[in-house]
Amino acid sequence: MSSIRIDRVQPEAALPGGEFTIRGENLGGEVRPEILFGDACGSVIVGSGNLVIARVPEAPSYGELTVRRGGELSNAYHCAIGIQIADSLHPVASPACDADGNIYATFSGSRGQKTAVSVYKIDLNYDCRPFASDIMNATGLAFDSEGLLYVSSRNDGIIYQIKPNGEMSTFVEGMGIATGLAFDPAGNLYVGDRSGTIFKINPNREVFVFATLEPSIAAYHLAFGPDSYLYVTGPTTSSFDAIQRVAPSGEAELFFRGLGRPQGITFDRDGNLYCAASYAGNRGVVRINPKREAQHFLSGHGIVGLCLMPSRSMAIATNNSIFRVDVDIAKP
Repeated sequence: MSSIRIDRVQPEAALPGGEFTIRGENLGGEVRPEILFGDACGSVIVGSGNLVIARVPEAPSYGELTVRRGGELSNAYHCAIGIQIADSLHPVASPACDADGNIYATFSGSRGQKTAVSVYKIDLNYDCRPFASDIMNATGLAFDSEGLLYVSSRNDGIIYQIKPNGEMSTFVEGMGIATGLAFDPAGNLYVGDRSGTIFKINPNREVFVFATLEPSIAAYHLAFGPDSYLYVTGPTTSSFDAIQRVAPSGEAELFFRGLGRPQGITFDRDGNLYCAASYAGNRGVVRINPKREAQHFLSGHGIVGLCLMPSRSMAIATNNSIFRVDVDIAKP
């Protein structure tokens, strides 16, 4: 039996380039350990007898994690590693997933930039194809209960509605610097304006001001929680940013503070909130449970958003790619 033993690996998941902290027995010593992700070798950042910090290689082979040192091999430990399924994109918020498991992501471009394609569709075979064009600075994405996709433009303040066949129309105009999108169970659409205003559009397309946050808080990313509160994030230059939540009455309050550049957010079936952010010096995705206890859930760099899929996987958007991570988490 090997004297090298892995007892625990944190966080639960990582993208290529992310880091795992491995704890156990006889992991390090005079002979530098090798950290294997399947057959691919990761780089050791810190190594000691009972703790190793290792970086996931850019091309892992997606087997289980093992430690090899001096001819000995540890027990295998399962870790969720992201698989890149699309690149050469430019998401600035969370991707969206339809009922069949297809993923939609933007090529947003810089402010005022006209891009050839605004939204791409990634099917179940990971084929990435153009889905919508002629949206300047496509930003937020959200599906309604009928399977129609809504896209915000932070350039012209228009919210577009797109049918499954790609037919596009204007849903509503005048939403300021329109960014985050979210639907409540009654079918009302909420639109975040970068200035902090949150608009509510009912199914008859009547527009109301739902909430007004402090000017320093941009309503860039939105998600509804199981408590019927609307959760809001917007990254700043602070390392101690907050997640706000807005009651059905429109009153805003602090939900959680202590994140670096919080961006896309989503909820699972158990009411846990997932946020693309840094926490306690660790980059990636943070999970906050209903008791407001936070932990580093996924390690990765450049993450701007995420969504859960019907397959119990998570789609992660970085600033140029989409990854799929099999995390066994159910959507609400």
